[in-house]
Amino acid sequence: MDEKSLSKIVRRGVSEIIVEEEFTHLLQEGKPLRLKMGFDPSSPDIHLGHVVGLRKLRQLQELGHQVILIVGDWTAQIGDPSGQSATRKMLSHEEVERNAQTYLRQFFKVVDPEKTELRRQSEWFGNFNLADVFRLTSRFTVAQFLAREDFATRFKAQRPIAITELLYPLLQAYDSVAIQSDVEFGGTDQKFNLLVGRELQGMMGQRPQQCFLMPLLPGTDGVQKMSKSLGNYIGIDEPPYEIYGKTMSLPDSLIMDYFELLTDVPNQELASMRQDMDNGSVNPMELKKRLARELVTQFHNFEASARAESQFERVVQRKEEPDEVMTYPLPSLANSEKKRLSQILVDTKLAKSISDAKRLMGEGAVEKDGKKIAGDYIVLEPGEFRVGKRRSLRIVSQEEYLARIL
Repeated sequence: MDEKSLSKIVRRGVSEIIVEEEFTHLLQEGKPLRLKMGFDPSSPDIHLGHVVGLRKLRQLQELGHQVILIVGDWTAQIGDPSGQSATRKMLSHEEVERNAQTYLRQFFKVVDPEKTELRRQSEWFGNFNLADVFRLTSRFTVAQFLAREDFATRFKAQRPIAITELLYPLLQAYDSVAIQSDVEFGGTDQKFNLLVGRELQGMMGQRPQQCFLMPLLPGTDGVQKMSKSLGNYIGIDEPPYEIYGKTMSLPDSLIMDYFELLTDVPNQELASMRQDMDNGSVNPMELKKRLARELVTQFHNFEASARAESQFERVVQRKEEPDEVMTYPLPSLANSEKKRLSQILVDTKLAKSISDAKRLMGEGAVEKDGKKIAGDYIVLEPGEFRVGKRRSLRIVSQEEYLARIL
């Protein structure tokens, strides 16, 4: 491998590699490596924070290495305690399965499906019995796990730590043993879990995996890491206009981080952009527009990015009506007295689910004719609804609706 290619792998979008010298040696050997990355389907969407690691896997795929994506259908039921200040609510098996189906489709917007091995934890944990659990837990001490920062903080503050949370790193570590991982990828908040996997492999006679840690992508608020639970994320399966609009809402301070971690813009050009930003010779909005185009093209296509940009300029910058406003027929009078707004938002794809619609209403993001709507059941009348700044829905009479579609 030439120095330029090696530098792209081990320097750009990388926080730490444990152990970098060993990892570099494995790459230079030229043998296909088994690259592990796991995802807990705790909610239906993959966001740009996940893409940082997936892009690194894609780069290594193109060099001939084997990617193993693990769907955490067991650990998702526990919930990863990394960075949490309280015990998470456990998900049901049915909830995890619904989310997993969406994940499977979204993975392959980034990684090459032909060069990816997809595995589920239930393949090996489905046959685990109590004796297996005892053998696994006996290899580590409570003191080792309480040394982990988030556990230590909660223990010191006398906040609850469930026994199941202590099991989470062990289950993730055993994944590495089950698939004989050579390298595991994760964010910096996953360092403890990845190191437990490395140690467990050594205990069980395998060559310890290398730990490849990527920086955590800040969310759209510019403060906390991108997270589905915080709602500050950009989902890769969102409509082009949503991806474009959310990107344009980013603080200027995040522009270069997003370019570096999520695009293929060459390092030399990035350096020039940084210089232009520092000396004020470029309008940050122009760079954000380019970033938004890059992201929409990556997850949709170039034509979609051009339409999204045109829509943004029309609706947000020039305050004009959008090119297309979705229409919804006013129900018959018998059904209109108690029509559930959350269901209408889902039916018209302005919300992903009933819970998402309720969240939007709770945040004051849903308006009718300029007035915020908080209640779910409303008497529908003709008028225009807005969801956030970029999505609109026009309620029309059944006669007008039929005239539009016929």
